[in-house]
Amino acid sequence: MRPTVKFLFSHPAHFIALGFGSGLSPRAPGTMGTLLGWALYPLIKRPVSDGLFLILLVSLFVAGVMVCDRAGRALGVPDHGAIVWDEMVAIWLVLLVTPATLAWQLTAVVLFRFFDIVKPPPIGWADRHLKGGFGVMVDDLIAAAFAMAVLSGLLHLYGKQAWMTF
Repeated sequence: MRPTVKFLFSHPAHFIALGFGSGLSPRAPGTMGTLLGWALYPLIKRPVSDGLFLILLVSLFVAGVMVCDRAGRALGVPDHGAIVWDEMVAIWLVLLVTPATLAWQLTAVVLFRFFDIVKPPPIGWADRHLKGGFGVMVDDLIAAAFAMAVLSGLLHLYGKQAWMTF
């Protein structure tokens, strides 16, 4: 089943799970959800401290388990491609530890999408074996951890050299 705008607005859980509509993209809905997450990040992060933002992310993860489970059941596919809330929450976590420059944030987005798409172990294992809304959310959380590890290495190697300050 390919979700429609009618499906999107038929339940609040669908609206959230489908990333406020970004998951309806006919091409690369996960990337569209990630890009929307990146665009929304300054709006949701700026007014709160890092600690409060982490608490918010935990809450959004738990809510994501529920809304993604409901949307997946309604779509008949537990991890339907249109479900992108998992990408949004995960990219917010990655961006929290990313320097606030366009180049570093773009690098973070590309790294996250790479790990989310390629799914090296244990991401692929989690994707195949963990079911329901928890499974939908947790593989992206692991992909976020991989992206953050690579970002940490890049920051250690390059710091904030000129090529990454724009």
